[in-house]
Amino acid sequence: MSLTLLVDLDNTLLLNSMEQFLPAYLNAISAHLAPALNPKDVLQGLMAGTREMVKNQRPDRTLKEAFDSVFYPSLGIQESEYGPIFADFYARVYPQLRALTQPNPDAHTLLEQARRRNYRLVIATNPLFPLTAIQQRVEWAGVTSNGFAVDLIPSYETMHFAKPHTAYYAELLGTLGWPEGAVVMVGDDLENDIYPARRLQLAAYWVHPGQAILDQKDLLAPSASGDLQALLDWIDASGIEQQPPDFSTPDAVMAVLRATPAALRNLCHQLPIDQWNIRPQLSEWCLAEILCHLRDVEREVNLPRLRRVIQENNPFISGQDTDPWAEQRQYICQDGLKALADFTETRLATLELLSTLDPSDWQRPARHTIFGPTDLKEIVSIIAAHDRLHLRQVRESLQSALK
Repeated sequence: MSLTLLVDLDNTLLLNSMEQFLPAYLNAISAHLAPALNPKDVLQGLMAGTREMVKNQRPDRTLKEAFDSVFYPSLGIQESEYGPIFADFYARVYPQLRALTQPNPDAHTLLEQARRRNYRLVIATNPLFPLTAIQQRVEWAGVTSNGFAVDLIPSYETMHFAKPHTAYYAELLGTLGWPEGAVVMVGDDLENDIYPARRLQLAAYWVHPGQAILDQKDLLAPSASGDLQALLDWIDASGIEQQPPDFSTPDAVMAVLRATPAALRNLCHQLPIDQWNIRPQLSEWCLAEILCHLRDVEREVNLPRLRRVIQENNPFISGQDTDPWAEQRQYICQDGLKALADFTETRLATLELLSTLDPSDWQRPARHTIFGPTDLKEIVSIIAAHDRLHLRQVRESLQSALK
C-alpha cells in the first residue's frame, strides 16, 4: 500500500504572500472587466461569490455553481457573455502574477523523493479558482514543469467543498477511490490545512518555521511540524506509513457521508453516460448498478435503520442481503444519472437527521443480527465504510473502462 501525500500549494509548495497576491489579483481582474463593469461592483461580486463557495455544503452543487449563482446576478450580467472575457483574463493577464510568487526551494527535493517512493501526490489547495489558474500556480511551484506526476488537482469546476470543511478532504480521497494505506496532509495553515484534516483522522504535518510546541493531548494538534526538508524523515521515524487512518469518529463519518455523492459525481462523469450501463467485466457491476445499489440501500436500509436507533430504545435490527437486488430489480437497465440524484437526495436526508444529534446520541444502543450489541456510532461507521468500498469499486471500474 502506497502512502497518499496531500500537499497544500500556497506558502507550502509555492511561496505566495496572499497580502500581496490577492489585492494584485483582484485589481487585475477588475481592470480587465472595466469599463464595462464598475471595479467596486466586481470586487463585491467576487467576495460574495467566494463566501458562497466557502459555505457550500451541498454535494450536488459544485463550487463554480455556487459562485455563479451569486456573482453573475449581483452584477446583472450573463455567464455566456462574460465567460470568454474571464477565459481571456486567465490566459493573458493572470500569468503576469507569477512575479509575485516563487517556488519553495525545498519542494523539489521533497517531490523527487516522494516520486521515488511511489507516493500518490494530491495538490490539496483551496479550490476557489478555475482549473487553469490552479494549474498555472502548480507550474509556478515547479511541480508539473519538472515532470512530477500529480494524481489530482482540485478546482472550482469539479469540487463541491472548500477549506476548512472536513468534507473537502473526504472529497479528495473519495475522488481517488479511497486509496488504501496511510494519508498525510502537509500544509502551513492550522485552520485550513491541519485541523480539518485531523478531524478526518488523517496524519497532518504542519509546515512551520522553527520549533512549534505541540500539545499531544489536543486531538486536532498536528502530528508533527517543521520545514519541508524534515517531512520525509518524520514519516520514516514515526512509522506513519504503516498507520492507515481510522474514519470512525462522528466528525470523520459525517465528512465521508457528505462527500460521497460529490466524489461519485467527480468519478462517474469521467465516463460517457452511454457507457454507464455497460459492465467492464461480466462478473462486475457497471456504474448504473453501483449507483442503484447505493440508492436502494440508503433509502430502504440505512435511513430507516438510523431512524429506529434514534427513536426507539435499543431496537433489534435484522441483517439484510441487498446484493441480489441488482439482478432482481434489473439495475443494469435503469437510469444511472437518476439513481445518483435519488441517492444524493436520500443521503441529504440522512445527513440532516444525524446533524441534529447531541454527542451522547452517538452511543444510542441497538442489537444487530450479525454484530450483536452495537450503537449508533458503529452503525454509521459501517455506512461510511460501505461508501468507501463502492467508491473504490467505481474508481477501479472506470480505470478498466477507460483503458
